[in-house]
Amino acid sequence: MSANSFGSRLVMHTFGESHGRAIGVLIDGVPAGLPIDFSALQKFLDRRKPGTSAWVSQRAEPDQLEIVSGIFEGKTLGTPICGFVYNQNARSGDYENIKNQPRHGHAEQAWKNKFGHIDHRGGGRSSGRETLSRVIAGAICEQALNKIAPQMQVVGWVSQIGEWPCDMDLARTSSRAEIDQFPARFPIQDSQFIAEKLQNAKTNGESYGGIAEIEIRSPLSSLGQPVFHKLKSDLATAAMSLGATLGVDFGEGIPSLCVAGTEFHATTKVTQYGGIQGGISTGDVIRFRVYFKPTSSILDVAKKGRHDPCIVPRAIPVLEAMASFVLMDHWLWSQTDKFRI
Repeated sequence: MSANSFGSRLVMHTFGESHGRAIGVLIDGVPAGLPIDFSALQKFLDRRKPGTSAWVSQRAEPDQLEIVSGIFEGKTLGTPICGFVYNQNARSGDYENIKNQPRHGHAEQAWKNKFGHIDHRGGGRSSGRETLSRVIAGAICEQALNKIAPQMQVVGWVSQIGEWPCDMDLARTSSRAEIDQFPARFPIQDSQFIAEKLQNAKTNGESYGGIAEIEIRSPLSSLGQPVFHKLKSDLATAAMSLGATLGVDFGEGIPSLCVAGTEFHATTKVTQYGGIQGGISTGDVIRFRVYFKPTSSILDVAKKGRHDPCIVPRAIPVLEAMASFVLMDHWLWSQTDKFRI
């Protein structure tokens, strides 16, 4: 199996299966001399781990990060960084009955048709647990970006679950830490509303899709290439590489196709472009949405297993991490875009 790497000037190579010994990542291209805050790295990983509320997967994994190369005396060496976590609460026996009966809506059958021999336990490498590798890489990139552009912030929230929208004004005025305090990262005044909906879904074997919204506030300008590797195309590729995704849109999104050009391109507006023009960041807020289908585990499968009735809340830190990785990759690229003296 190939295609386990992502990036251009900066490359992450992820490895591991849901019920294998460990999940991890090898990151090549991080410049030497970057101070690393290991406590902050661990806190980022903790934001996506299971078992954090009654209505998410109860797989109790500590997700304790171990770095085995590329960092010495608290700073990057410029050599490949390898980080991983051991899987400690797999319960592989729960999946023995699906070895020859793949779950409806999951990836097992497609993977088996393609590769012949697969790890069926917990979805193997098609499991959402693979995203832990991306969070390790993105968390390191975020620390680098904090040095390069301390004013820039990557903030995500759940803007819709099922038929229920969040309070968008509240979301766009909240910090990441504040959004993390809302149940399901769903900003709304009645903070228990969505928690009750998700708890009922988990009890009844129901699931919901939803929309994740990501804002890059006070971003650097001039990131992105004008033809291939436009910034929006790389952000979209990063987002669409997550499981259960259905689509991505930017700025005012797909509904804007119904708006007349004289209104859409009004000179007093800039938000309609989503902070990217010609594939290159303008310095305005970059805003994009990622659409997710309902979780595939439903009814008896969901009631008997350890599943999320809606995956979107736990996808937020993964999308933030992937956005930071793309931004760091393009910042490194930008350093060679023109001759400097």
